[in-house]
Amino acid sequence: MNLVDTHAHLDLLKEDVGKALGTAAQAGVTKVITIGIDVESSRRAVEYAHRFPQVRAVVGMHPHDALDLDDAALRELARLAADPRVVGIGETGLDFYRDLSPRGDQERAFRKLLELARELELPVVVHDREAHADTMRILEEYAPFAGRLIMHCFSGDLEMARAVMDMGGYISVAGPVTFHNARKLQDIVRELPLEKLLIETDCPFLSPHPYRGKPNSPWRVRVIAEKVAELKGIPVEDLSLPDPFQQRER
Repeated sequence: MNLVDTHAHLDLLKEDVGKALGTAAQAGVTKVITIGIDVESSRRAVEYAHRFPQVRAVVGMHPHDALDLDDAALRELARLAADPRVVGIGETGLDFYRDLSPRGDQERAFRKLLELARELELPVVVHDREAHADTMRILEEYAPFAGRLIMHCFSGDLEMARAVMDMGGYISVAGPVTFHNARKLQDIVRELPLEKLLIETDCPFLSPHPYRGKPNSPWRVRVIAEKVAELKGIPVEDLSLPDPFQQRER
């Protein structure tokens, strides 16, 4: 299999990254997209992308750290994004669950990074937690997305998923799709076309069942793939998912 973990935080792993990637390769994971959550982690993401051939980087600023996206930070992210091993902007978006940055600052940072993604024609990776209406309102202002739109760890409803697809976006599901009580998300996966579905670990967070509560690792995207295949009623070997990060491959 050629599985892609479309959202990982390799710099936050407690285990050795090289060993984790080797285990992932044995599970059929041929590419891992490591995601920046601030300037420093974005730098580390680029370093990993140069160190390991199967890794690509996405650079951005998590909504928790939106206050840190000043002009200097934005210039540094733009500089990092010029690297050919960088394949997207993010993660960025809105988090009204923890509200670790003021909502106005979250929206300001979100817009600036959407503008950077549009300027560079790179995919944008969007974080949305308890902020569905505001996230969609802002995204609709920037659609269509020449560089593609990825909704990370999707938690909305089917109507929202279809609206994202209408903008040319992709719906990415993580470990929660394997949870016994995730019936709404599982129903959404059943309804969506495979060409619009992505899988991710968000490691070291959100380990799938039966590893829930333990540190996550890129190889466990295989477990998520198996669940998606089960929901679609096909063998996991027949699961073929898109890779929206291919367009900048060199």
